[in-house]
Amino acid sequence: MAIPDLAILTAKLAAGQELTAGEARAAARALAAAEVGDPAKADFLSALARKGETPGEVAAFATVFRELARDPGVERWADGAIDVVGTGGDHAGGFNISSAVVLALAAAGVKVMKHGNRGITSKCGSADLFAALGVDLEAPPERARSSLEQLGYVFFFAPGYHPAFKQIVPVRKALAARGQRTVFNILGPLINPGRPAHMLLGSFSETWVVPLAGALDRLGTKAALVGHGVMGEGRGIDEITTATDNRVKGAGRLAGIDARWRPEELGFARAPVADLLGGDAGQNLSLLEAVAAGRGPAGLADSIVLNTALGLWITGRTGGATAGLPLARDLVLGGAMKKKIADTREFWAT
Repeated sequence: MAIPDLAILTAKLAAGQELTAGEARAAARALAAAEVGDPAKADFLSALARKGETPGEVAAFATVFRELARDPGVERWADGAIDVVGTGGDHAGGFNISSAVVLALAAAGVKVMKHGNRGITSKCGSADLFAALGVDLEAPPERARSSLEQLGYVFFFAPGYHPAFKQIVPVRKALAARGQRTVFNILGPLINPGRPAHMLLGSFSETWVVPLAGALDRLGTKAALVGHGVMGEGRGIDEITTATDNRVKGAGRLAGIDARWRPEELGFARAPVADLLGGDAGQNLSLLEAVAAGRGPAGLADSIVLNTALGLWITGRTGGATAGLPLARDLVLGGAMKKKIADTREFWAT
């Protein structure tokens, strides 16, 4: 396949024009090509960010990087599986709520394909927490498949499944040093190599909630919910929480969801934001164990319960956003999540 002239597409973006799906896919392949120079890649990514990425452009990029990813061979589980993930980049210092939800959902029998990385803008990314639990981030695909079969969940360490990104990392780092955000800041959750049909996705920004839902629709997602916890004054968290108002938008089967949820409307007392704060991997592991033992901050435990209930709803296990709350609370606080933590350690120790 011929590599396009990125300068032509950059000029189109500079003129404020949206790329067609074909042009965006071609551009994504050019960004992953070793023969295309870093200056041309940087100019293109900067122009795309200045224009503003559309759901169609984001979906086209995601399509290409899904195709370029290493195949973990988990197709037979994908239709019923979910990823619970945040974009990162919110600078809120929050605990890894989505990672805890992975364990609770797996304990409920929901297959979970978690795709993530080490912390970049935080002290503890999902990969850091799962590594602290004993998960081998460099495990070969066959071991990952065994994890999915035996534990009910798998962790796909992003650098191990996206070799094409090595052609983009230098450009991203250079642009980040200049304070330049790019499409890659929000692309990670959309390129899970397992391609689960369901997703609970946290956005770093309220303005990205609707576009990300639109991109998931274009990618053929079966059911998804995108959310952002609004803290006020332009601040927020890439999670749906009981300490914030929550801007939410659905995709796929849940496309009709377009709302702002308050904790009180969902049956929770509003928690202090401080309940959600985390630290480094060791501190977050201790917090996870405390929650599982019923000793964690109430707002954090409630937020994990809420997101577990949402995961049950998204995957069709329950009929509404709050219908699964009693089951979710039992999973998180009744010993099932605690056992999943123990099972995880045992699986990866053998």
